Amino acid sequence: MAVWKTAFAAIMLSATAPQVVAQASDTEAAESSKVILQADNVYVLENENTVVAEGNVSAEYQGRVLTADKLTYNRSTARVRAQGNIVILEPDGTQRFADEVETDANLADGYAVEFSMRTPDGATASANSARRENESLNTLDRAIFTACELCEGDTTPTWAIRAREAVLDEEDGMYTYKDAVLEIAGIPVIYLPYFAHPDPKAERRSGFLIPTIGSSSKTGLTYQQPYLWAISPYQDLTVAPWLYSKVNPVIELDYRKRFWSGNLNINLTATNEKEFDSDGEKFGEQEWRGHVFADGQFNINKNWLWGFGVEETTDDLYIERYDIQGENNKRGLYTNQPRTLLSQLYTVGQSSNWYADASVLTFDNLRLTDQREAGIADVLPLGYAQYDFDLGQLGFANINASTAFLSRLTGPDSHRVSVGADWSMQKVLPGGIVAEPFAEARFDRYELNDFPTTGDADTIDRGVGAVGAELSLPLYRPGKSVDIIVEPIVMAAIGTTGPNDAEIPIEDGLFYELDTSSIFDANGQAGYDLYEGDGKIGAGISTVARWKSGVQLTALAGRRWRNRDDAAFDVPSNLDGTASDWLGAVSLDMGNPFTFKAKVRLDDDSLELNRIDTSVDMRFDRFLASAIYYQIDAEVTQAGLRQEGVILQSEVSVTDNYFLIYGLQRDIENNRDIRHSIGVGYQDDCSRFELVFERSEKVDRQLGPSDSIMFRFGLKTLGNMGSNNFD
Repeated sequence: MAVWKTAFAAIMLSATAPQVVAQASDTEAAESSKVILQADNVYVLENENTVVAEGNVSAEYQGRVLTADKLTYNRSTARVRAQGNIVILEPDGTQRFADEVETDANLADGYAVEFSMRTPDGATASANSARRENESLNTLDRAIFTACELCEGDTTPTWAIRAREAVLDEEDGMYTYKDAVLEIAGIPVIYLPYFAHPDPKAERRSGFLIPTIGSSSKTGLTYQQPYLWAISPYQDLTVAPWLYSKVNPVIELDYRKRFWSGNLNINLTATNEKEFDSDGEKFGEQEWRGHVFADGQFNINKNWLWGFGVEETTDDLYIERYDIQGENNKRGLYTNQPRTLLSQLYTVGQSSNWYADASVLTFDNLRLTDQREAGIADVLPLGYAQYDFDLGQLGFANINASTAFLSRLTGPDSHRVSVGADWSMQKVLPGGIVAEPFAEARFDRYELNDFPTTGDADTIDRGVGAVGAELSLPLYRPGKSVDIIVEPIVMAAIGTTGPNDAEIPIEDGLFYELDTSSIFDANGQAGYDLYEGDGKIGAGISTVARWKSGVQLTALAGRRWRNRDDAAFDVPSNLDGTASDWLGAVSLDMGNPFTFKAKVRLDDDSLELNRIDTSVDMRFDRFLASAIYYQIDAEVTQAGLRQEGVILQSEVSVTDNYFLIYGLQRDIENNRDIRHSIGVGYQDDCSRFELVFERSEKVDRQLGPSDSIMFRFGLKTLGNMGSNNFD
C-alpha cells in the first residue's frame, strides 16, 4: 500500500528532470540525483507554466524506471501528473501499474487511479484508487491482495483478501482493513469487519493474532483469540482465552523474556471446572485446575551456566482433556519420557579439558496412582565431573567423579558417590594393526536406607576396574565405482571378579540393553549400579562401502563373551550367561531418495530373532514416506510381553497440486490401531490445505477411543490457520 509513495517520487523527479540536470554539479550527490528522461516530444506551455513530455515517456532514477504515455509538471503548483499505461519497475523487480498518478512536490498528498502491483515472488495487489493523505497515511479503496502467482489465463487465485478499505499508517507501522473477506478459490470464507496487523517491515508490536476455531466431543465448540502484548523489545506476553460450549473457559498465558545473559519462557493455563470424560460429561468437584511449563537458561561466565525447567499440572489427565501442547519439549539438561513430567534445576561448566554438571530432578508420572507415584525417586542431586589429560605419546587419561542421591516419599532411599580414572592410547603396529590399550578403575560408596536387601548394612563400598586392549585391522580396497573398507575388531579385557553386590540396589541400569554400540566397551553395562567384571571378549566385523555417486552402505556384526556368568544381569540386558546374543546393524544411505537402518538381535543358541528395529525414509518423485517397524520377543522385555508394531507417515502427490495423506501407528501384537489417519490435501506456491480423518483407540481412564476430523491450512505471508480436532 505504501509502496506507491516511491512511484510518486520517481514521477516527480522525472518531471523536474530539466531542473535537476541544470543544477547538477560534478559532486557525487548531484550525479546520484540525476534523472534520465526520454520521450517522443518534450515541450513547455509558457502560458500554463507547465512542462509536458508525451509519447513513450521513460524516466530512470537510481535504478527505478518509469514509463507512461504522458507526464506533466506544473511549475506554479508543483504538482506532477502521469497518465496512461503507467509502469514503474523497482530495482528489486517489483512492478507497479496505474492509469493515472498525481502528487505534490513534497509527496505529502496524492492519488493513483486503477493502481496495482506485482512482486518478484508473485504476490499481487490492486485497488480502484490509492490515496496519500498526509506524510504517513496511505489508503487503498476496494483493495484485493494475494501472494499467489497467477499463471497465464488464470483469473482466480487460490486465496485472496478483499477489503472495502485498506490503510497503512507509516508512523505507527500498522495495516488496517475494513470489511475484509478471505476468499478461497474465489469463494468468500471468512468475513472480518475490522482487521489489523503490523507492517512486516516494522518493529514487533502489540495486537490480536490469528484465532483458532474448532469442535470437540470433550469440550464442544471452541474458540481461542490470542492477543500479543509487546511489553518491550526483549519481552512479550500472549494472552489467549479459550471459550468452550460444554465446559468453562480456560485462560492461557505465554510469557517470553530475553536477558543479556539468557532467556525465560513460561506457558500456563488455568480454569475453574470439574473433571469430564471423552463425551464432555462432568463429574467430581469443581475447583481450580491448570498447568505450567517453564524453562530458563542463563550464563554465569564464559565457562558456567545455570538453568531450570518446570513441568506441573493439577490433574493427571488435564493435559489430555484440554489438548495442551508442549508436554514432551526439552526444558533443560534432561528430557522427560511420554506422560511423565520432569522439573529440574541444573548447572553446567565446560572448558577445553574439563566438564562438570549438577542437577536436581523431580518426576511426576501421569499414568500411575497416588500410591505408586510416591515410590518414584527424586534425584537430589545428580552430578558428574571429568578432567582430561593429554599425555602425548602415552595417550590420554581422565579422572572423574559422580554422585546420585535418590529420595522417595515412601520406600527406600540410596545415596551414591563414585570416583574413577580412565586411560587409553592408540598405536599402529606393523602390518597395519591398530592397537588401543586401555585401563579404568572406579570406587563406589553407597549409603542406603530402608532397602530390604541390605539387612543391617547401611553403607556398602565397592572397587571395580578393568584393563585390556582393542585390536582392529582396517582393510581398504579402492575401486572405480565403489570403495570398500572391511575391519575385523577384537576387544579383550580382564575386570574385577564378581563386582556386583546383591545388596546394591539397581536404579540406573534397569532398562539397559547391550547392542552394537557397546560390543567393544571395557564395561558392557551403562550406569553405575551394575558393572561387568571378569574376563570378557567382544568380537565383530565392520564393513563400509562408499560409491562414487554418494551412496553408502555400512554394516556391523558381532558378539560378546565372558568367562563366567553373573546373576546380576537378566536376559533383557543381553549380558546374562557367558555369551550375548548375536548383534547386527546395517544402514543404507542413498541421500534424499532412500535411507534404511536396521538393528537385529539373534538368539545365541537358536539364532531366532529376538529383536528387530528398522526405519525407512523414502522420497521418490510423487511419493514420500517415513516408516518404523519393531518386533521384540517377550523374553527380552522387562515386562515379559511380546511387542510388535509399525509407525507410518506418508504422502502421495496425485497431481501437481492434490495429494493424499496416510498415517498409521499400529500395535500389531494386540491388534489395535493406536492412531490411524487418512486425508486429502491441496498445495501450491502460496497455500497448503489438509483435511484429515483420524481414529485413535488409546484409552486412559475416563478418556477413551475417539474419532477426529482435522482441517488446517497455511497461506503464504499470512501464516498458518487450523481447526481443533472434531472428536
